[in-house]
Amino acid sequence: MDAKRSSVWPAIADDLLRWYDAHRRDLPWRARPGEAADPYRVWLSEVMLQQTTVATVRPRFAAWIARWPDVASLAAADEAAVMAAWAGLGYYARARNLVKAARMVVANHGGAFPSSEAGLRALPGLGAYTAAAVAAIAFGERAVVVDTNVERVVARLFAIHQPLPGARPAIRAAADTITPDARAGDFAQAMMDLGSSICTVRAPRCLLCPIRGACRALAEGAPERLPTKAAKRARPTRYGTIFWLERDGAVWLVRRPEKGLLGGMRALPTGPWNYEPPALADAPAAAEWRMLETRVRHGFTHFEIDLALAVARGDAQGEGEWWPIAELDGAGLPTLFAKAVVAVRKEGVA
Repeated sequence: MDAKRSSVWPAIADDLLRWYDAHRRDLPWRARPGEAADPYRVWLSEVMLQQTTVATVRPRFAAWIARWPDVASLAAADEAAVMAAWAGLGYYARARNLVKAARMVVANHGGAFPSSEAGLRALPGLGAYTAAAVAAIAFGERAVVVDTNVERVVARLFAIHQPLPGARPAIRAAADTITPDARAGDFAQAMMDLGSSICTVRAPRCLLCPIRGACRALAEGAPERLPTKAAKRARPTRYGTIFWLERDGAVWLVRRPEKGLLGGMRALPTGPWNYEPPALADAPAAAEWRMLETRVRHGFTHFEIDLALAVARGDAQGEGEWWPIAELDGAGLPTLFAKAVVAVRKEGVA
């Protein structure tokens, strides 16, 4: 694959931007034509979208903005409230970094985001992709923005057959050759929209693609085969027990350790997560525990978790809080523990 500039590649940006001007998605964090982008909204949306879909993020983004409309309000927010509001949006470390970055922007930059890609990278939680996206979309800086959609478009456009993730440096280098100096933010969003609506994972709609004439994968006859992915390794399974301890219409909740998975979040108590079937180890109280038939299964990046459910009535030991069962939806429990709540409500404590 020759990723050097040629007479073909500059036309790609022009064709794509014309298509974008006519077909751009109307998204709540995206500036309307002629309006300046809000760096806070761009940054927040990019972090939210890293592990979920636009459809999921739309209402969550609206609720977040209603509560913390700007970087100053987020910087002043209670971290526990932010973590609860983040429930269901992926890694909770991202929520903690949102608060840290907001506080740094207020304390060190007078409430204004750095406008350069390098300056943005210095903020907590802003990796290469997020910094490039904010720099391009919010500030118009020429930056190479490669998310999953862009990755797919570029792999097909240049017919990059090397499997992912090893192909990512080549894909980024290729994307660099077609990123224009002007309207870099619109170009990045145009590539995202193209991947979302036209150059889809399955059954790409090539006849509607504004840059199909330059697509090498289409010329080869099978664009849907790219990008290829290396075979996934099987994720190991860990086991454990979730404990539901109930008293007077409330359930005992704890805070998970700040470091580690789901750090700092409210949760139901659990025993250790090991590679052996669970037992009633590390229960939060001496009680007549009953095992439910339902098990809670959840997937993390590097392993699967298979958790038994133990329920009882009694008093708790250690640090935690009694939370009204009728108000559990407001506790901000991570998805893993929200599944446990559903199971307990179905089977009951008895």
